[in-house]
Amino acid sequence: MGDLRVVELSASTIVAVNALSLKPGQEQFVAPVSYSVAAAVSNPATTWQRVVLDGDDVVGFIQGNFDHDAMQDVFKSVLWRINVDAEAQRRGVGKFAVESLGAEARKRGFDHLNVIYEPGDVGPEKFFLAVGFKPVDETEYGEVIGRLDF
Repeated sequence: MGDLRVVELSASTIVAVNALSLKPGQEQFVAPVSYSVAAAVSNPATTWQRVVLDGDDVVGFIQGNFDHDAMQDVFKSVLWRINVDAEAQRRGVGKFAVESLGAEARKRGFDHLNVIYEPGDVGPEKFFLAVGFKPVDETEYGEVIGRLDF
């Protein structure tokens, strides 16, 4: 991966983002990006969506939410979604996306990011642990709440 950068999700990038491929077994952990777009429309002041480009190629998507007034701490600074194209996985794209989201969180006055994910070997747990998230709690549904402190 050479020239990684993040740009705002736009009409010109959304088709490519929706076409990101997954590795076998990942589809059960990733909802369509169109769900994220709908969420951004309802919360444009707090939702942060970016496309990860490698040169001119769309290789990933990340969405976070920043809301100092959220009723639960876990939702004040949270990574909602990260998708990395199957061909670009294990090349630093996901780590770069999380670092970009972390930089935005710091800029907005937060000292950490949260993430909620399903535990297990076939899910995203290994990735989140590898980029520095630490399990700190669990939801009532058995999902892991991870925290990345800055």
